[in-house]
Amino acid sequence: PAPGGHVCSRLLPLSPPSPSLCGSCGPRCGGARRPRATAPGMPSSVKALGQARPSGASMAPQARCCSPAAVQRRLPILAWLPNYSLQWLKMDLVAGLSVGLTVVPQALAYAEVAGLPPQYGLYSAFMGCFVYFFLGTSRDVTLGPTAIMSLLVSFYTFHEPAYAVLLAFLSGCIQLAMGFLHLGFLLDFISYPVIKGFTSAATVTIGFGQIKNLLGLQDIPRQFFLQVYQTFRKVGEIRVGDAVLGLVCVLLLLVLKLMRDHVPPVHPEMPPGVRLSHGLVWTATTARNALVVAFAALVAYSFEVTGYQPFVLTGHTAEGLPPVRIPPFSMTTANGTVSFTEMVQDMGAGLAVVPLMGLLESIAVAKSFASQGGYRVDSNQELLAIGLTNVLGSLVSSYPVTGSFGRTAVNAQSGVCTPAGGLVTGVLVLLSLDYLTSLFYYIPKSALAAVIIMAVAPLFDTRVFGTLWRVKRLDLLPLCVTFLLCFWEVQYGILAGTLVSVLILLHSVARPKIQVSEGPVLVLQPASGLQFPAVEALREAIITQALEGLATASPQCRPRALPSWSARTSAASTPPWCWGSRNWWGTSTGTASPSPSSACRAGFCGFTE
Repeated sequence: PAPGGHVCSRLLPLSPPSPSLCGSCGPRCGGARRPRATAPGMPSSVKALGQARPSGASMAPQARCCSPAAVQRRLPILAWLPNYSLQWLKMDLVAGLSVGLTVVPQALAYAEVAGLPPQYGLYSAFMGCFVYFFLGTSRDVTLGPTAIMSLLVSFYTFHEPAYAVLLAFLSGCIQLAMGFLHLGFLLDFISYPVIKGFTSAATVTIGFGQIKNLLGLQDIPRQFFLQVYQTFRKVGEIRVGDAVLGLVCVLLLLVLKLMRDHVPPVHPEMPPGVRLSHGLVWTATTARNALVVAFAALVAYSFEVTGYQPFVLTGHTAEGLPPVRIPPFSMTTANGTVSFTEMVQDMGAGLAVVPLMGLLESIAVAKSFASQGGYRVDSNQELLAIGLTNVLGSLVSSYPVTGSFGRTAVNAQSGVCTPAGGLVTGVLVLLSLDYLTSLFYYIPKSALAAVIIMAVAPLFDTRVFGTLWRVKRLDLLPLCVTFLLCFWEVQYGILAGTLVSVLILLHSVARPKIQVSEGPVLVLQPASGLQFPAVEALREAIITQALEGLATASPQCRPRALPSWSARTSAASTPPWCWGSRNWWGTSTGTASPSPSSACRAGFCGFTE
């Protein structure tokens, strides 16, 4: 511990104790806080947040439900709000505006991926900002619609807003239950290769699904294989205006992204003019989606004024804020009323796939940026935050949301200090809904398609194949199984990939690698802990070594008859597993044969008659 600090033995390392938790440790404890280790160069805001934020994993078993530590764990805002400063406010305003200019065009585009009217993307983009302000444990994460979640929604909601809103409510209830029951460990069974396989397949599906809008093609089915067939079949029906504008938008987005990646850092000693230029370039490249969509809308409007429209437009978008109402538990159609039970049956596996993948994506984003920033996140608290976001979001017609990697990256690069940056983003989305929806009519679909394609392109990670080939080639099997089957049905791909991963895990448990060291005593050391499925494999390894020793032993050392061997597994609890070599040559009556030489005894370890 640091000078003057202490370590409470009842807590995990680096978990700050509190008087309410350490009072039972005895008078020597006193509840004094230990300084938390921080990464070199960490901003002061991160250090303050990291030291004030409790670790739910270590405190959960000990904190009482009404203790200050438990309340702070459930409301992380109490940890950082008392220390909020004007400098943090400036940084949060800049980050919130940057994310807001990114999320508005993306939300419109992701609604198209989900097969819903454009306004539903914006309905889904603001509730997470406000909920995460109170409940979030990461300063960087932004919750809202994402490409992958929109793709899942399109699979299970049949392009019906009522199904999408009900799916958000039910997914949120499941996520809340998992958070309260501390079931986040279930996500660990979805392995890294399965996640990468699903993400890569989703990237291809989403990207190719936008080719029709990029080229202005009509009547293209949403099923992937039919989509590929019909897209190539209708190449002759490409609309030149949409194709040209779409490709120009893709090129502009690519150039702005490259500029953003290569903007040199600014230093305080630079002249004011240079710093101003740097700020303008940084703002333009960060808000590139909004700039490109606005440019395309102006082009479309200029053609509309002349009476000629060469583009397919987004069309009418419902104006105003969404009404607050309970989710639809039934739906009226031309053929009658669809009951709640029938809607649940129609969504089927989506009730498991959507909440699990939403949690997985959000926690993965949070942990990734937390490791970069040198702070920690509470996984169970993240479950509660995203679950409550979906439940409350369903009251304002939101479809299921999760953490967005792209917008979280924008948030982090903008220098956000606290989750308060999300408030600015949420307010900007609400203002767009209230005042700008009439302007969304002129946004060409080809421009939104360009935004989606450029947003999902980085998700296809080709390096993972080479990495797994070098590290563990067997993990390529669940990756490829997931990747291929997700083109057929998403749930089949995830289920099959997870099953293959579990089978590989069980095989490694039942057949562990065993290191054999020969000498005066034979030592067999499994590469992992010994579980009951591996006992037979260990027994066979010992018998094999014994038989090899008998075959190579000198004639005077061989027993007259091969005994019936059985391994002494009582000592298998502590590695390395080694047993003594006495009495292996004895008889059933205990009469010992002449003792063999040490060379003969080598390799006969752990056997009795």
